[in-house]
Amino acid sequence: MEILAWLVPSGLVLVVMMAWAAWAGRPRSEEADRSEAAYERFAQAIAREHPAAGRPLPAVQRDRSTGVAVRPSRRPAPAPAEQDRRAG
Repeated sequence: MEILAWLVPSGLVLVVMMAWAAWAGRPRSEEADRSEAAYERFAQAIAREHPAAGRPLPAVQRDRSTGVAVRPSRRPAPAPAEQDRRAG
């Protein structure tokens, strides 16, 4: 029995948390009035037009799959004349 003594604190915490969850999740009588008001607000919000409904979406630029895990940078490669200037 002494071997299982370390389970006692965890078991107590579990029982307390289960009791708290049962208490916090209990049905409340005043919640019915609030839920109808919330439903009305939700219905009005859904009926409105979305603010971004008329805006066009930007074109999606997809990367070509090369099979390599590292993607190349999006900067254009420097011209050959610039490479010579950097080296020297």
